[in-house]
Amino acid sequence: MTAVTSHRRGEHVRHTVLAAAFDELTENGLARATVAGVARRSGVHETTIYRRWVTRENLFVNATLARSADEIPAPDTGSTRGDLIAIVRAVTAYVSTPAGRAALHAAAVPLDDAYPDARAAFWAGRLHALRRVVERGIARGDLRPDTDPGLLLETLVAPVHGRLLFTGEPVDDALAESLVNLVLRGAAA
Repeated sequence: MTAVTSHRRGEHVRHTVLAAAFDELTENGLARATVAGVARRSGVHETTIYRRWVTRENLFVNATLARSADEIPAPDTGSTRGDLIAIVRAVTAYVSTPAGRAALHAAAVPLDDAYPDARAAFWAGRLHALRRVVERGIARGDLRPDTDPGLLLETLVAPVHGRLLFTGEPVDDALAESLVNLVLRGAAA
């Protein structure tokens, strides 16, 4: 007898549940989002979700990381300054949406040991996707050759996250330009 593979297993379940979790998080916010809501949205039993993600926090953080990775493309405006401003503006625009705010808050939630590398892998992937902007700036002579692309990018986006999560200060186009100007003065060739 041939074993029948369920269409509800493996990667299909993972994608279905993560999409439903992100929708649940966006619609209800982190405080009111539930695994039961994700189960209803996805059609996957709550027990299956807990078996795979162990905790509610793991589920919502992983859903956030999976979705957010696609939201901010690497720009090519023709200038290093323009590209960096475009990155900060794209981050600002995304985290100003309900989905982005939910993602930002969920990404700040502590995880248990079930997914210790999820957040690090997400950030490494995002920084890798955007590093070509910095590498182009180095090739153009706009940035010093020893500029660390990851550190430069973190320096630009961390203040946006910090303002939204901690201080409530404005996050706008003026901030994007100020951050880029500050970083470029420090990393100028």
